[in-house]
Formats: sequence, C-alpha cells, structure tokens
Amino acid sequence: MANTFSQIYLQFVFAVKNRENLIAKQYKEELHKYITGLVTNRKAKLLAVNCMPDHLHLFVGFKPVISISDFVKEIKVESNEFINDKKWVKGKFGWQEGYGVFSYSHSQIDNVVQYVMNQEIHHQKKTFRQEYTAMLQKFEIQYDEKYSFEFIDL
Repeated sequence: MANTFSQIYLQFVFAVKNRENLIAKQYKEELHKYITGLVTNRKAKLLAVNCMPDHLHLFVGFKPVISISDFVKEIKVESNEFINDKKWVKGKFGWQEGYGVFSYSHSQIDNVVQYVMNQEIHHQKKTFRQEYTAMLQKFEIQYDEKYSFEFIDL
C-alpha cells in the first residue's frame, strides 16, 4: 500500500513437540537457511535465528502484510515439512502448539540479535523454562502455567 510505513521488531519463540531434543547440531545451519527463506518470502527481514535442540528463537523485522499468527503458523508448518522430508528424526517432527512473541524497539536490535545468537552460552546457566518464564515476566504477560509449553527440565 502506498504511503504505508512500519517498523516492527519481533522475537518469536517456539518449542519442539514434547520438548524432545530433535534439532541436531549438524542440521542447524541448513534449517536456519531454510527458515531465512520462509521469513523473506513473507516480506519480513531475518535479523537472527537460532535453533536449540528443543526450541527456536526467531528475530525479524516484521511487515504487517500478514497476521502474526499466520506468519508463525506458516513458518512452523513449512519447517515441519522440511525437517520431515529430510528425515532428520526418527518418527515425525513437530512443533508444540503456541508460541511466544515479544516486541522490541529499534535501539534494542543489537542486544536481541546477540541474545538470540548466544543461546548455547545462555542455556549453560538457565533452562528453557527459566528463560521463557523470565521473558513472560519481563514483558508483563499474564499466563497460566498449564497453557504454557510442555517443560521437561533435565
């Protein structure tokens, strides 16, 4: 649409179904490239992506040409299909229902990119449950634990 301008920065977080460690390190780079294409095809700009074995962080410059829920649904469905077509896991890969989405200002981009890219280091100190709960609290998002991700703290 002419004369329509936006500046929206969103971090998405979603988890592997049953919180299984199914995203193997040797496949991360290829999965990141595929997700980059999915993001770009939806007119968004990838700022950072990092898959941990049991969850994913995706930080984008978002264009409101698609709803947030449709954006996430399409990324999850198409990445599910990609992983299953590649046969990277025994059985069927899937993402859990739901996701977290958190908005940031332009001045926070560098910090969020570093946060996403340093997930391996970050998770040496905090579990995914601790990280995700802290994000919900930081953004003052009311939530009921029973509707959050399935958490399996090892």
